[in-house]
Amino acid sequence: MVLRLIFLFIIDSKFLPASTLTNCMAAKSLKPLTDVVFSKKVFLKTGNNPDIFGNHITTKMVVHCVIVTQSNDYFVFTKFCLNSFEAIKEKNCDFMKKNEAIEGLIQAGSKWFMPSLSVDCVILGFHENQLKVLLLKHRHLDLWGIPGGFVYKEEAADTAAVRVLTERTGLSDIFLKQFHTFGDTDRYDPEFHRSDLLRDGIDLEKEHWILQRFVTIGYYALVEFFKVNPVADRLSEKCSWWDIYDLPDLMLDHHKILNKALETLRTQLDYQPVGYNLLPDKFTMPELQRLYETILNKKLDRRNFQRKILGFRFVKRLEETKKGGAHKAPYLYAFDEEKYFEALKVGLYGGW
Repeated sequence: MVLRLIFLFIIDSKFLPASTLTNCMAAKSLKPLTDVVFSKKVFLKTGNNPDIFGNHITTKMVVHCVIVTQSNDYFVFTKFCLNSFEAIKEKNCDFMKKNEAIEGLIQAGSKWFMPSLSVDCVILGFHENQLKVLLLKHRHLDLWGIPGGFVYKEEAADTAAVRVLTERTGLSDIFLKQFHTFGDTDRYDPEFHRSDLLRDGIDLEKEHWILQRFVTIGYYALVEFFKVNPVADRLSEKCSWWDIYDLPDLMLDHHKILNKALETLRTQLDYQPVGYNLLPDKFTMPELQRLYETILNKKLDRRNFQRKILGFRFVKRLEETKKGGAHKAPYLYAFDEEKYFEALKVGLYGGW
């Protein structure tokens, strides 16, 4: 006996893959006949048809799912289908909230932020003998970028940079240094941003504030890798660490910003100490040397390095050794905070 079972789903969403229902059915080896009601028009859809209106249906919709089956499996399928749609609905609600937040930021931003001014923060950490940089994955494209943000009208640029760093890392006590201003006339691509926002259903006039030329102030921050809790911003899909010498494709002029930050950090090694925010409280001399070698991208002589570092006196040897090694346990060292921060103020003497 042929059983006909009708499911009725009402999904409040601004973003739903039209193929989801078909995929859901296919997982149970069923052959669905699906009517999608859209703006009072009914479109007949089967598993092999392309998605209606490209990949997504973009308004509230009602889905009538008519299943013809002769098995008792429809009870299992009912639960499977309902659970799937609950998950989809939750995901789509999150997307809708994020999309509304983006649109609110774009539309009201001219009232809140300084015109044509932004900050970009190169956040560096050290892990497994690699210098890492924290990057944001674009929400639509296979591109990554440096964390950044706008400057509120009643906010100092340095304060804006600290705010961005705290939001992306969860840290508040961060070594931060302003290193360059990027103001080339071709660094900002309004068409890139306009087409990007169109994917979110946001269509802007050419005169809109966010499509104008922007000058950005570059900062770099040195953080302890394990203390960071990477958090993506509203415009990004995720926030992750990358080896600074093995980077993904970066958007706009972010390669230039990153290279300039690295160049500045290398120069800093000639007149200021580095490592307090990158290494744990206790470390070995080889670990400190590896950090300097990674930043400089060159090998350093072990004896000369140790002699020079100890001569600066901002590192002190502890009366304990590192445990767990196969060879002779090396001594542990720590930064002398008073002398380290004094060296940051007055500088070191002699280059590498």
